[in-house]
Amino acid sequence: MIPRLLTVAAIGASAVLLVGTVPLHPHPDPKPPAHANGHAYAHGHSKPKGDDVTAKLETPALWDEDGADADDPAIWIDEDDVESSLVITTAKEAGMNVYDLEGELVQHIDPKPAPGEDDAPGRYNNVDLLHGFELDGDEVDLAVVSDKGMDDLGIFAIEDGELVEVTAPDAGRIFSASQEEVNSEHTVYGLATWQDDDGAYALVSRNSETEVALLELSDKGDGTVGWDVVRKLALPAEFAMPDGSTWTTCDDPGQYAQVEGIAVDEESGTAYLGQELVGIWKVDADLSGEPELVDTAIEFGLPGTYDAELDGCVYGENPGFGGDVLHTDIEGLTIYETDEGEGYLLASSQGDDSFAVYEIEDDNAYVGSFRTADGVVDSTQHSDGADVVNVSLPGFDGGLLVLQDGDNTPEGSDEASTNFKYFAWEDVAENSGLDLDIAD
Repeated sequence: MIPRLLTVAAIGASAVLLVGTVPLHPHPDPKPPAHANGHAYAHGHSKPKGDDVTAKLETPALWDEDGADADDPAIWIDEDDVESSLVITTAKEAGMNVYDLEGELVQHIDPKPAPGEDDAPGRYNNVDLLHGFELDGDEVDLAVVSDKGMDDLGIFAIEDGELVEVTAPDAGRIFSASQEEVNSEHTVYGLATWQDDDGAYALVSRNSETEVALLELSDKGDGTVGWDVVRKLALPAEFAMPDGSTWTTCDDPGQYAQVEGIAVDEESGTAYLGQELVGIWKVDADLSGEPELVDTAIEFGLPGTYDAELDGCVYGENPGFGGDVLHTDIEGLTIYETDEGEGYLLASSQGDDSFAVYEIEDDNAYVGSFRTADGVVDSTQHSDGADVVNVSLPGFDGGLLVLQDGDNTPEGSDEASTNFKYFAWEDVAENSGLDLDIAD
């Protein structure tokens, strides 16, 4: 396996990551087939466990034909009445859905309308929470969501168990200078929030680019919340391989290895960035310093050429430069904290429908991987977003883990749908075969 911590030689979209001398160890399937979106799968050495990790319940199915697509969850705990806690989720072009602890829909929020006839409407992609944000003299909890269609954020105060929008109308776009640029869809994509003694922040990634931006959120003095861009970081788009070659991910022309999954360990001030076709990076949450690779995908270094006729990539033999665990795409990241400065980073490995578990302390040692299984409801496949809390909630001992199911298959239906599955952390810890800890 490639060393777990590799340092970027330079920062920028054209930077080359120097991976050093790594022994070649080709994987068993040198010509992995491409899946539906044109990316390759390979077979690594890890064998995910967890045949008994089953969901307690699921949310209603969202249907492709309705333009609804479940993507990312965030778990809000009602400290006054934990039974009233919520799971706030995105549904892309269908807006946002809020569910209770029984998976029932309690609120729906429509996306923003298209600003013009030829423009795209809003598309809510990723969501995260901020607690105790000072707004208009009161402390409120906020749900912050990335809007890929508008290249901005949606910000909602959680009041009496309902989301109320408080986005400043003049907050502005994040990556685009004009509506024409917004229409090119190189807009805001992944998102995670974090706080320190100085303020509240959002980390946002850019669709089809390697760029990540740090935003500082602020009370505008009129009951709304805006943001300022503090700095941006471009992860590498090219990588120097041990055999002297230079490798870049294969994708549609003009698209680069984007980040979507983001998680922040506030205790250490560390952000984890899931570059979908590359691996998991760690960097200071304020985007200072140099990012380091925690792990790379099995397909890291896999040569591929885009074929316009096929509208996909044609791949060569896997030279074995990548890791042994993660199968592209690398998607949802979330952190379960077991104690101060200790816990686990969970990463969705879409290519084999598994979840890789790493320690968050020290060198992020790989603990193992698990899959979910059919039980009261079906298992999860091609999972995008994930969130976990370490507080026991009614029916969810040890905490609640919510996973997006990218291939939900309700009984009696052949139509494509997605939804979210709820798991008790105690079940994951005890049935994954990984001997995971449970927070006190």
